[in-house]
Amino acid sequence: MALPLNIFKTITNIAPSTPVGIYTAPVGYSGVILLSQATNIDFGSHTVSLDHVRTRTGIAVTTEIVKQMPIQGHDTMNLTAGKLVIEQGDSLKLSSSAPGHVKFIASILETLN
Repeated sequence: MALPLNIFKTITNIAPSTPVGIYTAPVGYSGVILLSQATNIDFGSHTVSLDHVRTRTGIAVTTEIVKQMPIQGHDTMNLTAGKLVIEQGDSLKLSSSAPGHVKFIASILETLN
C-alpha cells in the first residue's frame, strides 16, 4: 500500500518546566511547521522556549528557536516567523517558566521524502 504524499497534523501541548519532546518527524517524512504559537493563560508574565534537536551519528545538536521569550499575561506569541522544515528524525522540544500556564499549538504538514 502506498504511503500518503501529505499529512496535516495539529500538535498541542501544555508547556512543562523542563524541555519535553512535542514532535518528531517520522521515518520517510519531513515536517513543515506552518504555524507555532504559545498562549499564556495566566495573569503574570511567563517565558517560553522552543528548541530544534537533530541527532546525527549519536551527537544531538540543540538549536534554540526561541529561548526564554517573555509572554505577557493572557497574550499569545508566534514562535516561528515563517515555515520551518523538520527533517526525518529531527524533533521539537518545548518548555516554559511556569508549568501549566503556557499552552502550545502547531500546524504541521508532513510530506513524503
